[in-house]
Amino acid sequence: MAHHGWGGRPPASEAEARQRIIDATARCVDRFGVTKTTLSDVATELGVTRQTVYRHFAGVGDIVAEVAAQGADAFVDRLVAHLHGVTDPADAVIEGMVFCVRTIPAEPRVSLLLQRGDTDAFGRGATTGTTIAYGARMLRRFPVDWAAAGITDGDLHGLAEIIMRLLTSLLQHPSDPPQDDVQLRALLHRWLAPALRGPVG
Repeated sequence: MAHHGWGGRPPASEAEARQRIIDATARCVDRFGVTKTTLSDVATELGVTRQTVYRHFAGVGDIVAEVAAQGADAFVDRLVAHLHGVTDPADAVIEGMVFCVRTIPAEPRVSLLLQRGDTDAFGRGATTGTTIAYGARMLRRFPVDWAAAGITDGDLHGLAEIIMRLLTSLLQHPSDPPQDDVQLRALLHRWLAPALRGPVG
């Protein structure tokens, strides 16, 4: 591993190098925005050459994906903590969606997961296979006995897709006038809860 640059503190391992690149990219995204962050920006932030960054990542998109994943992991920890004690599947999904609608706009690194890679946030990225698989993993962490509710592990992928599509709409096209939490919960309880409490299949 080349040890020049790095602000005079070369990384001790491949894992540390990758993490420092991810952290530098996160700072650049915070400063410039995701669409204006370049590999050159990241290299400058680290005090290394572009080639050094390329040794660890294929491109800035791959690094941004890691920034998003790490931000999402921390976000899911907060979401699961928020749902502590909510064991009904419908209540957990609805409360989780309300939490996401209120919190994601203020979480730029989480928002990266739902971006297309251009200025249209909360677009097609929300329904990619990778994002839906991530959503299913998130649902598995909910304090819910899905099997007891008749919802199989395979069903969680379909549920994650529906949730991502609904979140995309709620985030990109909020109600006019805006709904408060009580109104949003009422809407989701009326139209989403029956699907989670009814027979599956």
